[in-house]
Amino acid sequence: MRRLNKCLEKKKYTNIPIWFMRQAGRYLKEFRNIRKRNPNFINLCLNQKLVKEISLQPIKKFDLDAVILFSDILIIPYGLGQKVKFKKNTGPILGDINLDLILNIKKDDFINRINPVYKSLNLLKNNMDYNNKSLIGFAGAPWTLLLYMIHKRSPKKNFNKNKILNDKNLLNKLILKLENIICLHVDKQIEAGANVIQLFDSWAGLLSRDDLYKYCYSPTLKIVNYIKKRGVPIICFPRGIKKEGYKEFCSIVRPNAISIDYEIDPEWIKNKVNNLPIQGGLNPKILLTNKKNIKKSVDHYLNVFSGYPYIFNLGHGVLPETDPNMIKYIIDIIREKKA
Repeated sequence: MRRLNKCLEKKKYTNIPIWFMRQAGRYLKEFRNIRKRNPNFINLCLNQKLVKEISLQPIKKFDLDAVILFSDILIIPYGLGQKVKFKKNTGPILGDINLDLILNIKKDDFINRINPVYKSLNLLKNNMDYNNKSLIGFAGAPWTLLLYMIHKRSPKKNFNKNKILNDKNLLNKLILKLENIICLHVDKQIEAGANVIQLFDSWAGLLSRDDLYKYCYSPTLKIVNYIKKRGVPIICFPRGIKKEGYKEFCSIVRPNAISIDYEIDPEWIKNKVNNLPIQGGLNPKILLTNKKNIKKSVDHYLNVFSGYPYIFNLGHGVLPETDPNMIKYIIDIIREKKA
């Protein structure tokens, strides 16, 4: 059985599974070469041949336990008919939101618009010479997608949360639509061959404690329950919701694994989640330092989670400035150490 699936489904941890968020991407020269020739990012995500190639680039270089589909969480707004483009040094820019169009889009129209995503996954499934690797599909969580769709760019800058939360009509209708569309999107990925799903709630940390249940826990719970019925394990990453938020999330949503950000003390969470598999935690910036710092940090996580169902990953995605040799160095440390 694949290491990652074994840890998620059976909580077996003899050998620690390893994969990295954004393991295919800007830190790899091979990816940068493709990106230069393909400036339209959404079109790149819909190019089956290149998606397959990009998804497999890190697998050909490193001893990883999973292939994750190269795509983007904003493929869902695009599939719903909202304009999505990526501008260099700015990030994603979305067009005006047309709620009537989004609410009335038919399932078949959504699927047809982004069907190359599912075909890419199927290509990976059928052409992988890596039978011992898990194949990860993913989606953004409702709250994070909703923020991008309404704010029309990353909420890192000029973000007014109250302006979004005050429009209850838009908020409630859109989040319900997103719950259903995310289930559909994940369903199609599972049909195409994904055997693990990760749900990214990248901006959950912007919610107050009073709003977490309504906009993070509750909609995510519906999606998690749906995916579990499909017999596929799901990892959730509600980034930035602090200690008590993570504890509540795990007790309410009950995913197959919780992915932690680098603000969470690994020792603390290990004792709070009733043997739920834990993923990640290491600050990606550590990879920009030196081998001594990296080894100390990696060893800390390995020691804390010794004898515990743990998946090695970072507390966020691999940074573009990362030296690929540091990824290999981390993998070598982990492979030499038994749980």
